[in-house]
Amino acid sequence: MTNTTVKFGTSLTLDQAAEVILSTPNNRYFLQGEPGIGKSSLLKALSARLPEHEVAYIDCPNMDLGDIAMPVIDHEAKVTRYYPNSRFNMHKGKPIIAMYDEFTKAPQPVQNMLHPSLEVANPRLGDLPIHEDSIIFLTGNLASDGIGDNLKAHSRNRIIPLTISKPDAGQWLGWAVNNDIEPVVMAFVSEYPRVLASYTEDGQEDNPYIYNPRKPTKAFISPRSLERVSNIVRVRGALDAESVLHATRGAIGESGARDMQAFIDYQDQLPTRELIIRDPDNAPIPTESGACMVLIFNAVAAITKENISSFMRYIERFDEEYQATFCISVAKNPNKQAIAFTSKAFTNWAARNEDLL
Repeated sequence: MTNTTVKFGTSLTLDQAAEVILSTPNNRYFLQGEPGIGKSSLLKALSARLPEHEVAYIDCPNMDLGDIAMPVIDHEAKVTRYYPNSRFNMHKGKPIIAMYDEFTKAPQPVQNMLHPSLEVANPRLGDLPIHEDSIIFLTGNLASDGIGDNLKAHSRNRIIPLTISKPDAGQWLGWAVNNDIEPVVMAFVSEYPRVLASYTEDGQEDNPYIYNPRKPTKAFISPRSLERVSNIVRVRGALDAESVLHATRGAIGESGARDMQAFIDYQDQLPTRELIIRDPDNAPIPTESGACMVLIFNAVAAITKENISSFMRYIERFDEEYQATFCISVAKNPNKQAIAFTSKAFTNWAARNEDLL
C-alpha cells in the first residue's frame, strides 16, 4: 500500500475561492495558478451569484494610465479631478465586481494607480469612492510558472494570495458535460487523465501533454486549450484530416493532437444514433475502451425524452463502468436531469445499481 501525504491548505478549487471571496468581500484576493486553468472564469461565476452588481473586466497588461482614469478640469473650483474610465462601471451607482486580470503582468504605473482600489477602508478610483458592497479580486500566475509575473512588497501587503489548484480530469469532466464540450474531447480526457496533471506534482517531469516551465512548449493541454480544441473537433466534418490535425496540434501540442486523433477516428467508426434508437438490442458495441468512452459521452449529449429508453437499453449491454459513467454524467447535467429522473428506464437502473453511483 502506497503512503500518500495530504497537503492541507496548499491550494483551493475555484468554487472554494468563490466562497472565500463572497464571505469577506472587503478583502482583496489574488488568485494565482498555472496558465489556462480557468481563474478568470470566476468573474462570471460571481456575477451569477450577485446579479445586482455591475461587472468590470480589467485587462491589466494591456492598459495605460489613461485607460484607468483621466484628469478633468473643474473650472468652477479651479482644480482638476480624476474621472474613472467607463469600463469600471462605477458611473451606474451600483456595486461592482471587478476582476483585475493578470494584474502581476501590468506595468508598474498601472499597478500603482490601481492601488487605492485595493484598500479595505475607503477604496477609491481616481477621486471617486468605490461602492462599499463592491468586490475586487486579482488574477495572475505562479512565480514558478516563469512568465513574467511581478508583485512588489507594498502591493502584496494589500492583498491575500489564494493558490488555485488545477482541476483534475474528474473535476474538468464534471464541468465539461454541462458546457457543450465535444464528446470526443471528454472521452479523450477520461481515458488520458494525466493530460490535466500539474507540473507541480511528483512524477510529472516527463508528462508530454502539460505546461512545464522547465520544458517550455508552444502549445500544451489545459482546461482553456481543451475548450478551444473542442471547437475544432466539432467542425471536423467540414475539414480534411490534415487540417484537423494541424489545428489540433496548434491548440494542444503534438502529443495531445496525435492521441486525440485516435478518438476522432473512434467517433467515425461508431454505430449511428439512428441505429441505436431503432435497434438497441442489436446495434454493435465497440470493442476498444476509447471507442466505448466516445460513445458514452455521445449518448449523454444525444438523449431526449423520446429516446432515453432506447439508449438505456443499449447502454445496459456495456460493462458496468461505462454504464456508471453514462448515468452519473446524465445526472450531473442540468439539461438532462429532468429527462433522466422522469424516465422509468433510468430510475430502475439507478435503483438496481446504487453501489455503482
